[in-house]
Amino acid sequence: MELIEKTAAELRSLMLQGEVNAVQITEAYLQAIRAREPKVQAFLHVDESDAMAQASAIDQKRKHGWQLGPLAGIPVAIKDVLCTKGQVTTCGSKMLQNFIPPYDAHVITRLREADAVLIGKTNMDEFAMGSSTENSAFKTTRNPWDLERIPGGSSGGSAAAVAACEAPLSLGSDTGGSIRQPASLCGIVGMKPTYGRVSRFGLIAFASSLDQIGPFSHDVTDCALLLEVIAGHDRRDSTSVYRPVPPYSKTVHTPVKPLTIGLPREFFDEGLDPEVNACVQEALKVYRSLGATIKDVSLPYSRYAVPVYYIVATAEASSNLARYDGVHYGFRAPDFDSMIHMYSRSRGLGFGKEVKRRIMLGTYALSSGYYDAYYLKALKVRRLIKEDFDRAFAECDVVMGPTSPTPAFRIGEKAENPLAMYLSDIYTISCNLAGIAGISIPCGFTKAGLPVGLQILAGPFEEEKLLRVARMYEAQTDWHLRRPRL
Repeated sequence: MELIEKTAAELRSLMLQGEVNAVQITEAYLQAIRAREPKVQAFLHVDESDAMAQASAIDQKRKHGWQLGPLAGIPVAIKDVLCTKGQVTTCGSKMLQNFIPPYDAHVITRLREADAVLIGKTNMDEFAMGSSTENSAFKTTRNPWDLERIPGGSSGGSAAAVAACEAPLSLGSDTGGSIRQPASLCGIVGMKPTYGRVSRFGLIAFASSLDQIGPFSHDVTDCALLLEVIAGHDRRDSTSVYRPVPPYSKTVHTPVKPLTIGLPREFFDEGLDPEVNACVQEALKVYRSLGATIKDVSLPYSRYAVPVYYIVATAEASSNLARYDGVHYGFRAPDFDSMIHMYSRSRGLGFGKEVKRRIMLGTYALSSGYYDAYYLKALKVRRLIKEDFDRAFAECDVVMGPTSPTPAFRIGEKAENPLAMYLSDIYTISCNLAGIAGISIPCGFTKAGLPVGLQILAGPFEEEKLLRVARMYEAQTDWHLRRPRL
């Protein structure tokens, strides 16, 4: 196996044994980026000299016998929604194409403290609004398993970078499935932690009550390692919860016994691709063979998750994106007659079609006379969705089902049908509305060679259990070991 196909844990082990150093690892990934990026298009910005300087500094620390962080010398790709000091952070939008933050996001600080090598910023749907990474203002990222297909979204660049072995780890953000869905479609592991588990300081906001930062990796062990680094309280984020961070990387290999798995009948309705269903059913057989009890549960209000999400998320987006007015920072239209004209032209030219659509939906839902009928009602149903999960978790340890209803679809296939695109996240959205933890792990391939993901959901702040349950399946299969041929 090539160096770039190894996991972060394997790379750490090789470093500790003195077989490779940080410079050699970083150079191997930069070489892969040079060779594969013309086909995959996962990155928006890669600063090779800066990455090599970071790696060299880590090797110097090691040479002097100084203590190294848990991700010493491991390259990590960053979704371009996270602020990086002195480096362009675009959010996939023309509106921020020249924005250079004066500070690091909290998770970026944590990565630097862990001695990770920040290798580049990855492509994404503009302002994290999309399920295919076709809404980026700059390029369309491609699925490494089939370059004619989408990698998922909105964190498609981060998922594709790991799947294509252009980075062993990456960070994304998940507002309605934007980590789990691309992880599923790209055949890797992706996790959305509980809301409040990871600080959102420095995350460019889409929907503040739903957004959460999380890891991508080849396997569950690496996911646990990266989550352990980024999780924890941050006083600069008022929604960050003051709770100790469990040693995820040390407990991940301990099976959960006894284990009761809840199977929501609503996750297996019409619209689920037969091949995806077959892969999920085979995964459940593996859990049964490990002694797990499978129990039918119901999440009756999950059928309303998509409409609730597209009211709550768009309303919050309308509020959050009001700051982009062409005055303080961001894109400003070159020609205008008045201040109002400057606002409208700057937003009209700076935002893409999908972002405009969601801002208008959200503004309408919040407008006088419609607030109670739409936004307030959506909040009430959101509460009922959470209560569905509370009842399910009273009976079982985790809830399982497919991550995405279909494998990766072709580029352009759903571009003119927003509703069809929105339904790509039908199984992932309810997790964000309830604020719970979720993970997608590889569980097979279709006949066409496209990856399929198994979604596992757990109660609030039960990431440790979630990782252990995911690892139980992974230890019995080899899907996580497969890499696309590029």
